[in-house]
Amino acid sequence: MNYYGAKELAEGIRRVRKNTIIIAEEIGEQHYGFQATPDTRTVALMLAHIALLPKLQEQFHAIERRTTLEGFNFPAFFAKLIADEQTPRTKAQLIALLKGEGDRVTHWLDTVSDDFLGERVSMPPGMTPPSKTRFEMILGVKEHEMHHRGQLMLIERMVGLVPHLTREMQARMAAMMQASQASAKA
Repeated sequence: MNYYGAKELAEGIRRVRKNTIIIAEEIGEQHYGFQATPDTRTVALMLAHIALLPKLQEQFHAIERRTTLEGFNFPAFFAKLIADEQTPRTKAQLIALLKGEGDRVTHWLDTVSDDFLGERVSMPPGMTPPSKTRFEMILGVKEHEMHHRGQLMLIERMVGLVPHLTREMQARMAAMMQASQASAKA
């Protein structure tokens, strides 16, 4: 029995993307050129990277419906993706890209079946494991975005912002404390 299928995967990616968009909106455009270190992406490049990388899984599973990654031209695909990432974009354009690409991939996921997600795809020779389910591969979209979102939240701290998820948690904790104190007085 599957407890987490196509519907939940699409919804999980939507939720992660919603939070990434909030971060993109909260970081001032003046900080979009900020880099934590010289060998990392700027905020703008990281947002473009987050928005565009799901195209890799889309290529494998939606466009080509590959059952093996052997023979896939990774260098050519990544060269195009990196060139697209490097395209200069304003804050508004990056937010629109995040929204549009997120909607596109989740709308596609709304159309796939759990059986489709259960299909195995062979990895190139020498990779471990030798195959993965489509589900595991596509779940990587969400995991990848959460990894970079964590970096963006640290950058928010570095430029003087408190991340929205922290503020929301602090508000919940304050409300619980207040309710606890009120019930203790009663």
